[in-house]
Amino acid sequence: FQVKLRGLRIELGEIEAALVSHESIAQAAVVVSVSDLGDQLVGYVVPVVGAAVDRDELAGFVSGLLPGYMVPSVLMVLDEFPLNSSGKLDRKALPSPVFEAREFRAPQTAVEQVVASTFADVLGLERVGLDDNFFELGGNSLVATQVVARLGAALDTRVPVRVLFEASTVGELAVRVEQVSGGGAGVPLVARVRPEEIPLSLAQQRMWFLNQLDPGSAANNIPGAIRLSGSLDVDALQAAVSDVVARHESLRTVYPEIDGVGFQKVLPVSGTVVEVLGETVAADEVPARVTEIATAGFDVTQQVPIRVRLLRITPEEHVLVVVVHHISADGFSMGPLTRDVATAYAARAVGAVPEWSALEVQYADYTLWQREVLGDESDPESLLARETEFWRTALADLPEESTLPSDRPRPAVSSYQGASYSFTIDRRVRAGITDLARLSGATEFMVVHAALAVLLSRLGAQSDIAIGTPIAGRGDAALDDLVGMFVNTLVLRTSVDGGVSFGELLDAVRGVDLEAFAHADVPFERLVEVLDPARSQARHPLFQVMLTFQNMTDAHLELPGLSVSGVDFDAQIAKFDVQLTLSEGFAEDGFRAELTYATDLFDAVTVEGFAERFVRILETVVADPALRVGDIDLLGADERIAVLERWNDTAHPVPESTLLDRFDAQVLSNPDAIAVVFEGGSLTYGEFDARVNQLARYLISRGVGPETTVGLAVRRSLDLLVG
Repeated sequence: FQVKLRGLRIELGEIEAALVSHESIAQAAVVVSVSDLGDQLVGYVVPVVGAAVDRDELAGFVSGLLPGYMVPSVLMVLDEFPLNSSGKLDRKALPSPVFEAREFRAPQTAVEQVVASTFADVLGLERVGLDDNFFELGGNSLVATQVVARLGAALDTRVPVRVLFEASTVGELAVRVEQVSGGGAGVPLVARVRPEEIPLSLAQQRMWFLNQLDPGSAANNIPGAIRLSGSLDVDALQAAVSDVVARHESLRTVYPEIDGVGFQKVLPVSGTVVEVLGETVAADEVPARVTEIATAGFDVTQQVPIRVRLLRITPEEHVLVVVVHHISADGFSMGPLTRDVATAYAARAVGAVPEWSALEVQYADYTLWQREVLGDESDPESLLARETEFWRTALADLPEESTLPSDRPRPAVSSYQGASYSFTIDRRVRAGITDLARLSGATEFMVVHAALAVLLSRLGAQSDIAIGTPIAGRGDAALDDLVGMFVNTLVLRTSVDGGVSFGELLDAVRGVDLEAFAHADVPFERLVEVLDPARSQARHPLFQVMLTFQNMTDAHLELPGLSVSGVDFDAQIAKFDVQLTLSEGFAEDGFRAELTYATDLFDAVTVEGFAERFVRILETVVADPALRVGDIDLLGADERIAVLERWNDTAHPVPESTLLDRFDAQVLSNPDAIAVVFEGGSLTYGEFDARVNQLARYLISRGVGPETTVGLAVRRSLDLLVG
């Protein structure tokens, strides 16, 4: 009666024992039943004589004894169990269960409505009901921070991210939030009075420093290219770009310095021109030219952080290339940037001006707000001080770098040259990841994070694994439509013990991730300054492996009179040793995966092996989460044969004589032949043999024998070969 349900091993007898332990139950049986909703646990119970069974109360009772994935989906009350001829329970004769479709229940209270609308806004849904679960609707740990931030702002409170994981339905979360509402959400994000010199945001400081170190580097460029087919109005495109630059201050900001400290200088609209520079290129020259534009550097102290080029292939065929520096934008900014360009072009193409709602705040306002929210680090009660102290403890004694098996030693200075390898995680494995996450109270991100930690540990023989991950940093709704550098990076540190099951490791990873998300206000750049790891131009600080979930909806561009499509190109840049990016909406609901790697360190075949092993780990753990981490098989069938058979095959041809035997034979047969020549001197085989034997007898006289180590310090010469 041990079954496997959604990748987890379940003892049916354990569930039956829990049911029978209730005072109203005399007998219990549990089976796995197949329904349109997938495999479901069904519990059958016979009550104690004279007792009434409340199924909801019984389900709650069992929930207090067993993990959620072991609680039956349906409980059926029978007068008696069907028995076979031997007087034992006839499981096949148990009546078929009835699975009731859950009806939509609308949120009723004001708090329930706020929670439901927040879920809908963040997840892009039209309707969310009282019983809907945030994670089952498509939510994940990365956007959970947005949800709690917006709930806090709407209800004047601070909602810990852990609460969303513990109470993930609208109804449950509303109850938890209502208990703490009115406690003060903190400083509102609104437009501010600005000082004469606007400081850099904490996230911008490292970007500014790296840019000053090497203005020609493209490591922090965010490039994009699209193909425009049809009748393009170049004047309208130029006007649209100007509209967007006017709308977003971050696109017309330069970053000069005073006494070595950078600051934000927002240029006036009238004095800022971002030209759509055009040039004619042949079709076969497009990929190289796009890469050239994408990899040209910026000097952010002098140049606005955006570059726009229009490549004209034919009168009806163009490629538009846009490059933005990371100091002024992030990956999430591409959504609003794309929407605004489309809106402005559509208006300008018909001689109108774009009609869009005014932005509530600009990036400079966010910078000043962020500093006020974080507070002064010297104040132990400030948010910055409290969260910084958490990270000091969490990352204490972190190893300086990961030790993945590389093909070459790490250079003294990273070139940031990179390449990518793409692969897929199929629908079956993706479904297993989803089920395992749901049954473990985790998310898909956490399952993947745990699997990646296993891979890094097993490949590098380390137990202390640090992985970086980006979070949007756009908790407040006022930032949704703004172009700017909001993304933050978290360091997820996990201890991987080969003796524990993957399920146990996943529980630990869940705890690590939740704590990290709950302390995500400290910018990574500030964390580097505080922790002060050994600095090196050869590696990224604190972690060298990045995990990214690309769950943003693709920016969709529609321009009147034009057919728009993406242009694939590889900028060949790697900011980390290895970066794993998973994207949704591919291969029938599987994951599209990409490993970007530093070519300073790795060859393509090595990274392809990383990918194969990663998929193999995922396939294994979703099938059997109880398997010990150290027992997960990393080798493919051919690799196993090579290691166990080919490498250990002793059937090799053995020569009839050794090299020494052949040398002695040459001395006897032709002693006057020249054996060694160097710089005009030479020795015959006879002379060479005599000198070797003479030296050997001398060494023997000094006590040298078999297994004795003798140092040989002789320059290149005939004597060197004698020795």
